[in-house]
Amino acid sequence: MHRQWLLLAACFWVVFMFMVASKFITLTFKNPDVYGVKQEPLTLTAITKVEKIQVTKSKRFPGEIQTIGRGLSEDIIHQPLVHMERLELLRNVCQDASLKNLTHTTVSKFVLDRIFVCDKHKILFCQTPKVGNTQWKKVLIVLNGAFSSIEEIPENIVHDHEKNGLPRLSSFSDSEIQERLKLYFKFLIVRDPFERLISAFKDKFVRNPRFEPWYRHEIAPGIIRKYRKNRTETRGLQFEDFVRYLGDPNHRWLDIQFGDRIIHWVTYVELCAPCEITYSVIGHHETLEEDAPYILKEAGIDHLVSYPTIPPGITLYNKTKVERYFSGVSKRDIRRLYARFEGDFNLFGYPEPDFLLN
Repeated sequence: MHRQWLLLAACFWVVFMFMVASKFITLTFKNPDVYGVKQEPLTLTAITKVEKIQVTKSKRFPGEIQTIGRGLSEDIIHQPLVHMERLELLRNVCQDASLKNLTHTTVSKFVLDRIFVCDKHKILFCQTPKVGNTQWKKVLIVLNGAFSSIEEIPENIVHDHEKNGLPRLSSFSDSEIQERLKLYFKFLIVRDPFERLISAFKDKFVRNPRFEPWYRHEIAPGIIRKYRKNRTETRGLQFEDFVRYLGDPNHRWLDIQFGDRIIHWVTYVELCAPCEITYSVIGHHETLEEDAPYILKEAGIDHLVSYPTIPPGITLYNKTKVERYFSGVSKRDIRRLYARFEGDFNLFGYPEPDFLLN
């Protein structure tokens, strides 16, 4: 009887030690969660999604392009699925030879002028006007130490590049530029291309909140003289005039006259060279409430600064507004406009507007 009790106690001891050992192994080798999603299921799901994108979006053309900076393979499985899909889609469209003329550009001084540098935290931000860039500039101004908080920054300082403490990438030597493009965290924000054009038109030619008289008194008359069909019409610049100018394959002769002010309506490709520069994160204006904290975290600065509060729903895509603005524009002019911005639509996953399909 005594032996049976000893045998039973030994069995219980073995079982107990096995449970403790199993728990220790689990705690030791289990990967941490990423934004509340466990990493192992994320990896499996992500591979499935990426393979689907590769098949449906475009064919691969190995060696077709060369990019600057860190490749997508590094730590990509640690990103939330939506951000990984955006980068994979971008890479696939960049490798689509049929869209090469719409997706590729040179990394010129015009592009380098758009990229702002924060050396202290190794960050590059490519400016894409009309997608909330003012707030991101404020974030970088604080990080660079010009002001201690976003609230302290005067509005007239934000866009004054001689006073805001934000150096442009173009101000560095060639070797310094290459080093920063290779090693720094790089991001940009995009928005539905047509809604961005509406925002640019309203801001520069309708409301004009900052005192920028050249838009109404120089650029608008230039567009009207060239593109207005009804010469007896005396109203100011209309949206259809603006669309006709942007969709004209020969628009560049006016762009040269307008200078850098065209940054408010040229393509993302022309602004940021997304097929030549390997960006770490692509934020979307429509999901900025989720994307802004993610960008700050990925850049390693979320403990230093916060993105300004976004009013609920203000960044959502407004389909009704877009359709209303384009309702007075001819299908021919809309198609020509889309042909110019098709690269942006494809690179960043924006669908072709319904009113072009009807």
